[in-house]
Amino acid sequence: LFFLLCNTGLFTSVFSQTFTNSLAIPSVLTGTNINLSIHTGTVSFYPGFNTNTIGFNAYNYLGPTLMLNKGDSVHINVSNTMADTTTVHWHGMHVSPSNDGGPHTVIPPGTTWSPKFKVRDDAAMYWYHSHLHMLTAEQVTKGEAGLVIVKDPIEAALTLPRNYGTDDIPLVVQTRAFDAAKQFDAMSAIDSVILINGTKDAFVNLPAQVVRLRLINAATMRLFNFGFSNNATFYQIGTDGGLLAAPVSMTRLRLAPGERAEVLLDLTGMQGQTIYLTNYGSQLPNGYYGAPNPAAMGFATIPGYSSNGLNGTDKNLMQINVAAPTASPVTTIPSSLTVVTPIPQSAANFTRTKTFAPKTMGGGAGLNGPFVINGQSFDMMVINDTVPFNNVEIWNLTNNTAIAHPFHIHDVQFYIIDINGVAPPANMAGRKDVVVVPSQQTVRFIAKFENFADPMMPYMYHCHMLAHEDDGMMGQFLVYDYFAGIKENTYNAVFAKAYPNPADISWSIIVEDVNLVKTVELSNAIGQKVESVKIVTNYDGTISIQNGNLPTGVYYLKISTVSGTATLKLIKN
Repeated sequence: LFFLLCNTGLFTSVFSQTFTNSLAIPSVLTGTNINLSIHTGTVSFYPGFNTNTIGFNAYNYLGPTLMLNKGDSVHINVSNTMADTTTVHWHGMHVSPSNDGGPHTVIPPGTTWSPKFKVRDDAAMYWYHSHLHMLTAEQVTKGEAGLVIVKDPIEAALTLPRNYGTDDIPLVVQTRAFDAAKQFDAMSAIDSVILINGTKDAFVNLPAQVVRLRLINAATMRLFNFGFSNNATFYQIGTDGGLLAAPVSMTRLRLAPGERAEVLLDLTGMQGQTIYLTNYGSQLPNGYYGAPNPAAMGFATIPGYSSNGLNGTDKNLMQINVAAPTASPVTTIPSSLTVVTPIPQSAANFTRTKTFAPKTMGGGAGLNGPFVINGQSFDMMVINDTVPFNNVEIWNLTNNTAIAHPFHIHDVQFYIIDINGVAPPANMAGRKDVVVVPSQQTVRFIAKFENFADPMMPYMYHCHMLAHEDDGMMGQFLVYDYFAGIKENTYNAVFAKAYPNPADISWSIIVEDVNLVKTVELSNAIGQKVESVKIVTNYDGTISIQNGNLPTGVYYLKISTVSGTATLKLIKN
């Protein structure tokens, strides 16, 4: 019996763990006017110790669940009562860049940010969290995150569990590292403490019927390989951005940081039994954070990784006590869910390539970072890509590092075309905003950049292992409408025009009263003056600007004459 238990992963659940704390279920905020207040606090995860945390509203750790309806226009007031600056990003949601909550949209202490947007997303679970550059890992680790559940008529018409907190359970799964003083250590590899909805050693009572578990990997670095201690078959019904076409049966579900999945678990006839939500880390292939070896090749490792008891082992995460069924239980698994229509590759009008690599080659085979995308570390002042409005694009993601990276893009949901030339498994065939790119492999996805364009405010793309993101494994892109008056913008009767625009090497500027030009000033997309280019006024009445040394992106040229000013929006390819 001892040998059998050890080799089935049940030994730990039977003999080593106790689950003594009832799972916290986040409260729900509904409506179209929502108030969120960010504040610091403390939580006693260990007796006699108070851990410094960040929470929203009444919570000292994490925040309430926002329950939104597709098609509603919402107004959210986000007040920062902390002493530190922060941001709040609506992860996975399709909103304008000014409402997205990326690192450019900071919320200083004592101020309120008030985004307003229409909910355009399909029914699914999204989330909100800090996205402050270089401090994302610290603030999210301390608890600055919460869930967003979107409902729509298609999901509402299905026979699914949706009694929130009873048979429809959100599960924010995290691992955390604590130092000797029981404070969070966001950068430690000893993330051996499991928190679910902020609850340590959690148990939950679930009815003996079909239940819906909304899983999110909200860990800072770790990948989970979810299953149940009785090896039960469960059914994935949703991905990051919506329902699948039909339930997909499985016994293991791999989720990387930032990924979400909705699953149905049939507990019918199991009243009085106890099972466990389990992480089967021993079954993760090498090359994933959480596997026996985080390196896909060789024997390189991460400091402290081998001493973390979660790595490469099977560990129960939460105890499930099966209770009596509810008065109106769901007892069947639907055969179909919705129509999923991936964008055909033939619709793409551009292919964009992103290559992951260590910033510097050397020790650890690149496991410890920092990592770069296309040879560039993130710079708030550099627009890495300009995407034409309404473009349909294929993105090629190639991972030349020794460890897998979960890639997340803001603005869009995408469809995975293939993973190293192989079509994605059925449970990954729906809408996604995070995809894992394994070591030495290439992932391709397709997306349409529609509804929103902004010449100033960018969206992000990055690794969602937060330590990698903070270290610079991130880029930013503008979605730009080339037909929205970018060639001319005149004021005070001063006429000016740029050609070619966009341009690869230089712009030529025609000004109506060129002989009366007083000043010419070029600024980048965030308003900083560009000093690195030479601006020449020619005898033929044009102004020449060599832009070959400028990063790709949007620039603004302000021309002052005796008659007034003209401001041109210029595009560098």
